[in-house]
Amino acid sequence: MAAGLRVSAKFLTAAADARQFPAAGPPEIAFLGRSNVGKSSLINSLLGDKVAKTSSTPGRTRTINFFEIRFAGRPRPDLLFVDLPGYGYAKLPRDVTAEWPKFIEPYLRERGPLALAIVLVDTCIPVQQSDKQMIEWLQAQGRSYLVVGTKADRVSGNALRNALRKMQEEFQLEQILPYSARTGVGKDELWRALRSTTGLDQENAG
Repeated sequence: MAAGLRVSAKFLTAAADARQFPAAGPPEIAFLGRSNVGKSSLINSLLGDKVAKTSSTPGRTRTINFFEIRFAGRPRPDLLFVDLPGYGYAKLPRDVTAEWPKFIEPYLRERGPLALAIVLVDTCIPVQQSDKQMIEWLQAQGRSYLVVGTKADRVSGNALRNALRKMQEEFQLEQILPYSARTGVGKDELWRALRSTTGLDQENAG
């Protein structure tokens, strides 16, 4: 985690229906991405703890999982991390994926505490249409989002820069934050973005 930053995390609940969402509370950070993009690994890397289950099998996360995040010395949770099911994996049963719009879209469209959506894209593969569609959908909903390029340690310097540049052009973005759950590249930058977006920096300064 970021230098000097200590946090504790606790699993709160899993939801497969909008009625199972927790009561509105602290700001929420949603983590989105294609199956096997490394959402759980990134969450665990940010927290310095294995709170999100990882798997080599795509599509294992089938509920929206909520985690309470509390900074050291704070009496109550400061944030919720929200791990959403991966999209774009064709081998999942249709009866499973058919249910997803019933709770994923309502969460992203209507959830009041949702402060920022982190869209994870894989820097090791070409731009995917499903990622582009997700970004365009978030734009249409007026949601704040940040695109993070995962697995940055698996791509060499020039190749990584080229991959990020192509993604920026395709997604029409000024910046994509490279991240490696293995080496920690991008961790401090992402924490700064999360704290700034949720107002925690101003709160601490006050």
